Amino acid sequence: MSVTALFKDKRIVLGVTGSIAVYKAVDLASKLTQAGALVDVVMTEAAQKFVTPLTFQAMTGRAVYTHLWKTDVSGYLPTHIMQVGLGEGADLVVIAPITANTLAKLAHGFADDLLTVTALAARCPLMIAPAMDGVMYEHPAVQANLKTLIERGATLIPPERGRFASGLEGVGRLPETATLIGVIRQYFARVSGSLTGRRVIVTAGGTQEPIDPVRYITNRSSGKQGYAIAQAAADAGAHVTLITTVSLPVPIGVEILSVGNASEMLAAVLVHTADADALIMAAAVADFRAKQVAQHKIKKQEDSDGLTLELTRNPDILAEVAHAKAADPQRGPRITVGFAAESQDLLQNAQKKLERKNLDLMVANDISADDAGFTVDTNRVVLLSRDGQRQDLPLIGKSEVAEHIIARLVMLIDG
Repeated sequence: MSVTALFKDKRIVLGVTGSIAVYKAVDLASKLTQAGALVDVVMTEAAQKFVTPLTFQAMTGRAVYTHLWKTDVSGYLPTHIMQVGLGEGADLVVIAPITANTLAKLAHGFADDLLTVTALAARCPLMIAPAMDGVMYEHPAVQANLKTLIERGATLIPPERGRFASGLEGVGRLPETATLIGVIRQYFARVSGSLTGRRVIVTAGGTQEPIDPVRYITNRSSGKQGYAIAQAAADAGAHVTLITTVSLPVPIGVEILSVGNASEMLAAVLVHTADADALIMAAAVADFRAKQVAQHKIKKQEDSDGLTLELTRNPDILAEVAHAKAADPQRGPRITVGFAAESQDLLQNAQKKLERKNLDLMVANDISADDAGFTVDTNRVVLLSRDGQRQDLPLIGKSEVAEHIIARLVMLIDG
């Protein structure tokens, strides 16, 4: 993971209890730290039987807390009394994995170790991710304790079905790191997102225009930038629909709608932008399609050296959106963002497109560069606004580019 605005400098207390699933907590601590969070790990005595505190310290670069009867001398906490300092300054307490024993303690208010005292002293929300054999998880006592904590406001990260260390199978496995981070990500998006309550439509990937049942016309767009934008918008709290032609890991908290060609994308965009606040057209829509699509595979002719295809123009999705909005002024989107992928005269072509399509923001990138644009994970773009403002972004990761675009979108929506 790379540093993201959503996690940057968020202080997360990660509680770790005595389960074989502790090894997943090591990866969770590492990924949260890479994302920019400040992770303070609190380990129970049982947890230390599986993994040493030094392992977590190496992953987070911060002190690991294990004993109730010590004071903090690291200077990281707001007060030298650990259980108070850990809970007082935290944005979130996550206990992953949490055993049946610690669940019972928290449900009944027991405070006999540093983790339970910290959880009771914390002012911030609590997330719990149980991990235990399926029979234990389904036991009425465990379920009653879970119900008690949820009724008090704790967020449950449900365990998954799978094979346990015992060799048995059932529901009780700690989810993988991506799922754990996804739930944490959605929490921060809800509470601090600048686009909370907004609806954003994002398109991604290159359209695929069929020639026959086997072949199609497409382009080199990987969809990575569009997916990054969808994630950044979701991180900002928006309800995001991603209309895509490619299959990449689904951004956390994003609704996916798969399409193939430009006509399918147009239909989906018109439906979903009707009540949207913003449309970000990051997809590379083919300008042309085959005028006639062959019903059967076009066979190579032995007496011919070539093949002639007659092409016709594809619909202009942004123009169609503008036309629909002109016919009904109450229709969305309020803000439209376009992309200009150019191999020459970048700024001139992007500016013309901005004006011709009456966009609020244009993202221009030079696709002739080897380290930016299609397929790679980095990009170098220029943001052009309708009011004449220009922002040049250096070569950075596509996730960072996405955060800049969403920051500009927030400014446009807020007026």
